[in-house]
Amino acid sequence: MLTIEQTFGFLAAAMLITVSPGPDNMMVLGTGISKGRLRGMAFGLGCALGCLSHTLLATIGVSALIAASPLAFTALKVAGGLYLVWLGLQALRSRGGARTASAGGSEDSLSSLFAKGLLANAINPKVVLFFLSFLPQFVVPAHGHANLQTAALGLIFTAQAAVLFGLLGFFSGAVGQWLARRPSAGMWLDRVAGGIFVALGLKLIVSR
Repeated sequence: MLTIEQTFGFLAAAMLITVSPGPDNMMVLGTGISKGRLRGMAFGLGCALGCLSHTLLATIGVSALIAASPLAFTALKVAGGLYLVWLGLQALRSRGGARTASAGGSEDSLSSLFAKGLLANAINPKVVLFFLSFLPQFVVPAHGHANLQTAALGLIFTAQAAVLFGLLGFFSGAVGQWLARRPSAGMWLDRVAGGIFVALGLKLIVSR
């Protein structure tokens, strides 16, 4: 369905976009630093797999409807921003439970962080519009089955994002483990992560 040139051209562009500084990268870094490498990787994997929902929307054309409706876009943008702010406030209220050595009940589980990353990405309207504008650029109508090409490209994007976000979570977690050996580091790391989430959420809400 996809030619070798088509596939590798898209993969190179997708990797460049994924490693560029952006909200997802900052959230994975913030989670990994404050909660440890495994939790950073879990959150990053959730963010990556959240792309599957955007792939589905782009494939069936619903993204076009969202882009064409200012009201729908605004509602989705505000919902996504409020969710990020809520995540940030939860971290800001933490009493240091994000220390990597902690195994207390207040520590987020891997599945919980995976779900949070999945939802944070899935409801981000900027990613919806990104997929709507990015994926079609690599679809070749002459090859036929444009919807299947779009789906395949979305799966490739998701796979490379899972690998890169996983690596990002792994190395940021290592930094978190090193810092967590310092007194009161866990509480301050939670404050930093919470501030990142709140700032990103507010930026998403007020951005045009």
